[in-house]
Amino acid sequence: MEVLLELLKILVPAALVLYAMYLTVKSFLDKELQKQVVGMRDKNTEIVLPVRLQAYERMVLFLERITPNNLLRRLSRAELTAKELQHVLVHEIREEYSHNLAQQVYMSDECWRTIRQSMEETIALINQSAEGLPAEAKSIELHRRILQNSVDENIDPTGPALKRVKDEIRQIF
Repeated sequence: MEVLLELLKILVPAALVLYAMYLTVKSFLDKELQKQVVGMRDKNTEIVLPVRLQAYERMVLFLERITPNNLLRRLSRAELTAKELQHVLVHEIREEYSHNLAQQVYMSDECWRTIRQSMEETIALINQSAEGLPAEAKSIELHRRILQNSVDENIDPTGPALKRVKDEIRQIF
């Protein structure tokens, strides 16, 4: 019995010292791991933030380019018929959109939905304005109708999306 008691006198303190060493080493390793994670996160932010900002800038540019007034000013030509202008406008919007598709990776799903909805509303405005025009109608007639419809119905297809993008940029900074 005495041998067992002597063995316990040695083993219990040794076990306590071993457990204390385990806790100390574990705490140290946890802190080091946390420092590495923070360092990597800072490095990622340093790299990703400019790319995200550039994506938002590109989407603002896209939205400004597909604003009906800017779109018409840039693409309307007198030699086109209304149907040809409609085709050119819709094609240009879709091309711009497909060119910027990858930017959705850097923004929230809600922001991207708003941008896509803006594009669809702009195309709908163009198509609705073209409805009922005779086949031989000149492009200026479609031009006027698009602007008139957006004024009469107080339609600003890109306004809400621009606001959403700007709000999301402000959240970053």
